[in-house]
Amino acid sequence: MKKLLSSVFLLLLITSTIAQTDKRLEGLEKELNEILEATNAAGFAVAVVEKDKIIYAKGFGYRDYENKIPVDANTLFAIGSCTKAFTSSILGQLRNEDKLSFDDSPIKYIPELKFYNNDMNNNIIIKDLMSHRTGLPRHDYSWYLFPTFDKDSLLQRIEYQEPFTGIRQQWYYNNFMFLVQGVIAERITGKSWEDNIKERFFKPLNMTRSNVSIDELEKSTNAAFGYLHKNDSIIEKTDYYKIAGMRPAGSINSSVNDMSNWLIAWINKGKFKGEEILPEVYVNEAISSHMVVSDGLPDDEFPDMYIANYGYAWSISSYRGHYRVEHGGAIDGFRASTAFFPTDSLGIVVLTNQAGKPVTNMVRNTIADRMLKVTKTDWIQRFIDAKEKAEKAKKEAEESKTSERIKNTKPSHIKQEYAGTYSHPGYGLFEIKVERDSLFAEFKLMKMWLKHYHYDIFEPYEVKETGIDTTDSGSLRFNFITNNAGEISGLKSKIEPALPDPIEFKRKPNTIKVDKATLEKYIGEFELAGTIMKFYIKNDDTLYLFVAGQPEYQLLATAKHKFALKILEGFKLEFFEDDKGAINEVLMIQPNGSFKAKRKE
Repeated sequence: MKKLLSSVFLLLLITSTIAQTDKRLEGLEKELNEILEATNAAGFAVAVVEKDKIIYAKGFGYRDYENKIPVDANTLFAIGSCTKAFTSSILGQLRNEDKLSFDDSPIKYIPELKFYNNDMNNNIIIKDLMSHRTGLPRHDYSWYLFPTFDKDSLLQRIEYQEPFTGIRQQWYYNNFMFLVQGVIAERITGKSWEDNIKERFFKPLNMTRSNVSIDELEKSTNAAFGYLHKNDSIIEKTDYYKIAGMRPAGSINSSVNDMSNWLIAWINKGKFKGEEILPEVYVNEAISSHMVVSDGLPDDEFPDMYIANYGYAWSISSYRGHYRVEHGGAIDGFRASTAFFPTDSLGIVVLTNQAGKPVTNMVRNTIADRMLKVTKTDWIQRFIDAKEKAEKAKKEAEESKTSERIKNTKPSHIKQEYAGTYSHPGYGLFEIKVERDSLFAEFKLMKMWLKHYHYDIFEPYEVKETGIDTTDSGSLRFNFITNNAGEISGLKSKIEPALPDPIEFKRKPNTIKVDKATLEKYIGEFELAGTIMKFYIKNDDTLYLFVAGQPEYQLLATAKHKFALKILEGFKLEFFEDDKGAINEVLMIQPNGSFKAKRKE
């Protein structure tokens, strides 16, 4: 333990000494502290790599804001999507081992994988997954609101996720395709993605503090808590988000010292301390352009900043005329930036425990201006100006805003009739319940209060320990829909903005448990216009209906004496008891009307 502490102290001493002697870094800490203050961030850490050495590494602010515990260069942060370059790099190694080709179909390695249509099944190749060019939009709510630790379960959802354009027609970020890459590696190696990351990168790169899950992060020493901004000023602690089965897309937790070793390998053509970690041919290919993200044209203010392309899990651009390779990361309470300039042998990593602020970009650009010896930009002043401009625009928008809400409307049904389980095969299921005369949507990791907007449209607001903040209104709405029988049959929500139509979740009414003695009261034959309907029990606890010439119908109890037909939407029935408690009538409620049948003597 003493040896480890001595090594850490020596590393910090060396980086501090270099910073003091490197003229390019003179006065840097003052600027970085000013960024911390201007953005009102909880904390951040930064490291600068040149060639094969860390020349600067330091923490600013606090990893635990409430207890004022400072950040240092070994503090662990969630790096979010900076994880993606690690995942694609496993495939780069496997290709070098002749285990796969990037021109292979992913279905070759995951036979049960299916996409939305045959064109995608037949033509998507692994290279498309690595460059975000499958034609799929993000569909992020599918994993964020409906998490599962079962990677195979997440893969099954892809078949039901609609594309918004054709293959290789347009770049669009998609986390699911990095899940697929992680599973491809699992199938080839016979090892989990987590073990592949640890064995192939963490161990040889001496990334001794890094890990791949929130469970590990919570057990680690010197780990940062994540923070959000409330009302743009109050620093508010937030829970860690367990990314679960989607880990290959963004679950690594690391420090700037550990991430520096990752950058050293990329700057040095895949080598770290003389050992090849990544094949050089893969490094060169990964940091080359494979898809255009946007026009990336220079403007009058920054004529030497242009190009917006994508390689394999890396964004490609020109920064002040210098070739820059970079990837950002964001997950609840954290943001990250991993960047390097290959021809300048320069790397910069910035990790922060403050979401919603451009801390990483400001720190990275401030350091890059110094290290590349280009004209310096006052990034702090630009941030302040942009913030003031945004606040002014927001105020003007509020003043001129006209609400599309139609006043004095009310829902078409009583609240209990909205309750039930709602599901979509490409997303998952959630439950809507009635509590204290209000509707709540319950997901695995969060609960939402549904505020009536107008007609059958409701706005969801997250329920937190601190309460419900209705000022934080997003664009998300739940539009409940009815079937031909007038029942609530589902809801639609625009949770994937790239698609023209909202995602529709089907409703299944909540069921209740009915004891056998009560079920036995329904047994018998009932007659309706000469048609005999027979009710009987199977497996001691399930009521069934049979009509000659039709299949057997299982009945689901939804309330006292009320049942729904399991396989027929919009069909339900209600039994009636007389003053002696006997069941002698049943009302058949169908889309084309309601019909009463009487018990046959």
